[in-house]
Amino acid sequence: QAQLVESGGGLVQAGGSLRLSCAASGRTFSSYAMGWFRQAPGKEREFVAGVSWNGGSTYYTDSVKGRFTVSRENAKNTVYLQMNSLNSEDTAVYYCAAKTGAVHTVGASYNYWGQGTQVTVSS
Repeated sequence: QAQLVESGGGLVQAGGSLRLSCAASGRTFSSYAMGWFRQAPGKEREFVAGVSWNGGSTYYTDSVKGRFTVSRENAKNTVYLQMNSLNSEDTAVYYCAAKTGAVHTVGASYNYWGQGTQVTVSS
């Protein structure tokens, strides 16, 4: 079992930055691929970024490439999402998730989910 807790969300102006953290419990954390998803009001949940179990591979949805960076620090059981150049379209609840095996963009393939953290970008 794994428990995930997101933090770092908040209110920022367009063009600003936030760094989200997802702290995980469980001795098998380092064996999980990790993903970040987000859901805005009236929209479906979407994949944002993912990182393989050893941090060697990262994946991003097109809308955040060049602006967001996902990384992990297994010694701290933590995955990060650095978000730069934020815009109003980034406003959403952000969730981290964990799964066995490889990173996948389909949320249903993830075994564990955090409760989410709100990111609001103002104009």
